[in-house]
Amino acid sequence: MTQTSQRPLRVLAAMSGGVDSAVAAARAAEAGHDVTGVHLALSANPQSFRTGARGCCTIEDSRDARRAADVIGIPFYVWDLAERFREDVVEDFVAEYEAGRTPNPCLRCNEKIKFAALLDKALALGFDAVCTGHYATVVLAEDGSRELHRASDMAKDQSYVLGVLDERQLAHAMFPLGDTLTTKDEIRAEAERRGLAVAKKPDSHDICFIADGDTQGFLADRLGGKAEGDILDESGTKLGTHEGAFGFTIGQRKGLRIGHPAADGKPRYVLDISPVNNTVTVGPVEALDVTALTAIRPRWCGTPPSGPGTYTAQLRAHGGETEVSAELVDGTLSVAFTEPVRGVAPGQAVVLYDGTRVVGSATIATTVRRETAAGVTSD
Repeated sequence: MTQTSQRPLRVLAAMSGGVDSAVAAARAAEAGHDVTGVHLALSANPQSFRTGARGCCTIEDSRDARRAADVIGIPFYVWDLAERFREDVVEDFVAEYEAGRTPNPCLRCNEKIKFAALLDKALALGFDAVCTGHYATVVLAEDGSRELHRASDMAKDQSYVLGVLDERQLAHAMFPLGDTLTTKDEIRAEAERRGLAVAKKPDSHDICFIADGDTQGFLADRLGGKAEGDILDESGTKLGTHEGAFGFTIGQRKGLRIGHPAADGKPRYVLDISPVNNTVTVGPVEALDVTALTAIRPRWCGTPPSGPGTYTAQLRAHGGETEVSAELVDGTLSVAFTEPVRGVAPGQAVVLYDGTRVVGSATIATTVRRETAAGVTSD
């Protein structure tokens, strides 16, 4: 059954300034809980983050969140977590790209900020739960444990970016939007009925701490000055040069600037990024087919699985599910795909599911590719 409470809870509602978190806070208050709104100031200079409605963490977003709290009739505060955010999310993001990996800052933020720094502070102040506008559900199992499940509407499901939460964190998490089959238009209509001015505010996109959406430019500012490197084909032949391996991601097709076509006339894709020798390897799309992977730093949404098992896996926030077999061996998760998948990169998260239940997540460390004309490749 879905998580319920026999008594009103003291709830801290994280309010980003967007429509989802505002409606979530309103629903929690309407359910009879004692709700307090909080906006997280995640930048020492909010104007260095996005302006308008393209992201979060701006002065405008803070004001939108405050106005929503006033309409709902709940207390509201702004908490400064800028230093923690810089260390745990922004610096980690840059370091991962520098190491040739592809991170997901939203997972990192949920793990380290919203359900660690924020939750710990909330519990210390006597709150029972943290409420967010994520689309996911917490289910109370028969044995009293909490489980994380997909949202009722798969089109809006955000359980992937919450797969880093452990059972303790789930016991203090509230997602009021997850168990309702409503479209985003209906959420906006509900916000309008409630008199919330954010009803028509566009959704945020991209990475909140990159002011203009130019990820490559953001990384170049911080990692620029690196030596120019080579772009190679699978045989090691030099095809061109690049200005920084950090500007590429596995599976990338555009922007390679190789200048001449492959012998077969087909497009080439980024297959490997090596920060050690500052090279980028490209090849045919078939070479992106991954048959297995290993993942580190597993986090379980409940009791860790024992022995091999069959699951479905999700590899990116808006990706589909794929069937896998997985086993935890000496702290490392080994995953084999029933059918090859493409575009899997070290640094991404693999999230395992048992039906709609989130089993847990881990960070991809290595991948194994199937045989191609150039042989077997791996990261």
